[in-house]
Amino acid sequence: MALEINDQAMTSDITPEYACRVRGAAPPIWRLSWLPDHRLTAEQARAGMELDELLSDPEVVYDDVTHALAADLARRVGVLVEHAVLMLACRMADRIEDTAAARTATAHPEPALSGWSAQHLPAVSGARSRRRWM
Repeated sequence: MALEINDQAMTSDITPEYACRVRGAAPPIWRLSWLPDHRLTAEQARAGMELDELLSDPEVVYDDVTHALAADLARRVGVLVEHAVLMLACRMADRIEDTAAARTATAHPEPALSGWSAQHLPAVSGARSRRRWM
């Protein structure tokens, strides 16, 4: 797990979530992609990113020490662990749904003939019809 942090953004190498600094805000305000309505400090945003990475690791699901760390990180962000889990799960479900919708849209593109031409040109199908139009 590694966070990449600069003056404007925080990203992770294992999760698509991110934190970004609100432009022009003084004092600096940070927002998490999975918790956009919360105004956070840089430290809280980092805790939110660490929490996201921790909750994204399936190998620590039954680890009590990890549960305690997750609770502490969530407290720093100002949410319950359960709320964080739900928010992150909803974000993941939305990404999966968007990907499926995009796949469906490209799998069934709009017919080449639509509108006026589809209604007024004769149907061309079968070998006999093709000879007539060639």
